[in-house]
Amino acid sequence: MAARWKFLTALWTVYLLWGSTYLAIKISVRTLPALLSAGSRFLFAGALLALVLSLRGRSVRVTRRELAASALFGLALLTFGVGMITLAETRIDSSIAAMIIGSVPLQVILLRTLARDRVALATRLSVGVGLAGLALIVVPGGGTGGTAWGLALALGASVSWSLGSFFGHRLPLPRDPFVATAWEMLAGGAFLCALALATGEASTTEPSTFTLESAAAWLYLLVVGSLIGFTAYAWLLRNAPISKVVTHQYVNPLVAIILGAALLGEELTLATGFGAALIVGSVFVAVRQEGSTTRPPESAGAPGTPADQTAA
Repeated sequence: MAARWKFLTALWTVYLLWGSTYLAIKISVRTLPALLSAGSRFLFAGALLALVLSLRGRSVRVTRRELAASALFGLALLTFGVGMITLAETRIDSSIAAMIIGSVPLQVILLRTLARDRVALATRLSVGVGLAGLALIVVPGGGTGGTAWGLALALGASVSWSLGSFFGHRLPLPRDPFVATAWEMLAGGAFLCALALATGEASTTEPSTFTLESAAAWLYLLVVGSLIGFTAYAWLLRNAPISKVVTHQYVNPLVAIILGAALLGEELTLATGFGAALIVGSVFVAVRQEGSTTRPPESAGAPGTPADQTAA
């Protein structure tokens, strides 16, 4: 493993920065249009990443098959994943959104089980417990229209993210993960901007209503969440054991919960808190179990792989 201080710096960067993106999204959508802000963020981030790669002498050219695969992956993870979470946070707390997305590793394991992949019994049991925790979060809050719609969007986003994670390794993505991510961001951002136009969001946007706070949150998501966070994660994937890297999957929701409570005054009900504990605990067990089991390359859809190639 690389120098310990480098490893810890990169790991805590992913812990804190990706965990804080839910807070930043919540602040950004107070005055910025959800779909357009998410789409423009990914377009800018993708363009900046491609520019940096080009300046460093790395080719960003891809084949048509790789471009199509990147677009499909970006559609699943960024357009219907991050984009729908951004829209959901106009209706629900950032901590709730983080907890729902935190169930993605469990959903991926469920998909692996349904596909008859070899999954340990302890891992399968942890999935059942974690999904019960997800039900505790989603079902009690589904009574009111706005909240129910937000929860449905967040749940749909998590399912899209899980499906993209599970099937992503079958796609002919570019070999260079940075090049792949640049095209995924550009495609996901373009799809989101198209949705903003199709739904009329872009035409009803009033820039005069944007606050400096929301604009700063958008810039934070662009630079810190997407570019710095992904760079740290990509370095970890190449220089640290995957069993250590994927620990962010149960730390990020905890960071989001703490920040939401401390800075936004978000409160957790007893049922929601218990559900969060079940999800985080289940992901912890699943990650530990998966990390201690040697799996073939075709099982790459498990926690820690391709879903995490892009930051929220």
